[in-house]
Amino acid sequence: MKGFVHVYTGNGKGKTSAAMGLVLRAAGAGLSVFVSQFVKDGRSSEILGLKRFSGQVQVAAFGTGRFLTSPPAPAEISAARRGLARVRSVLEAGAHDLVVMDEACVAVSWGLFSIEDLLSVVEAKAVSTELVITGRDAPVQLIARADLVTEMREIKHYFHSGVAARRGIEQ
Repeated sequence: MKGFVHVYTGNGKGKTSAAMGLVLRAAGAGLSVFVSQFVKDGRSSEILGLKRFSGQVQVAAFGTGRFLTSPPAPAEISAARRGLARVRSVLEAGAHDLVVMDEACVAVSWGLFSIEDLLSVVEAKAVSTELVITGRDAPVQLIARADLVTEMREIKHYFHSGVAARRGIEQ
């Protein structure tokens, strides 16, 4: 079976949630899954939930969890680049049916690694591996390379009314 490259991007809510829905579907079908998170620190509720599938789903976080509003620190850049190298090795091995690179687009937009580095990793994937890349501001080069691109567009969000992120819903 041929694996495709998905990109879930846009300013709307639901990019990571869509990826995690696919992870759940894949795990339910008995597929092997590797989930990597960039920028995030691996403590969000979806990652805690995935631990229940530890036999089928491996998770690795390569971030500090800091919301990026200022230039990244050297430690954040280093963590992201270590993560990119790890994902490359996972993709080259071809042992997982589905690989998720959550917030990889954000990592590119903040300069944690380059679009060229990301595309090089995409090209390293085994033919049968399904690859999902999420995050706002997907680079046009990645969109051109992807087989499926979904843009989440915000129409209305209660965050603008002062509602903070809630555990189990937004985090």
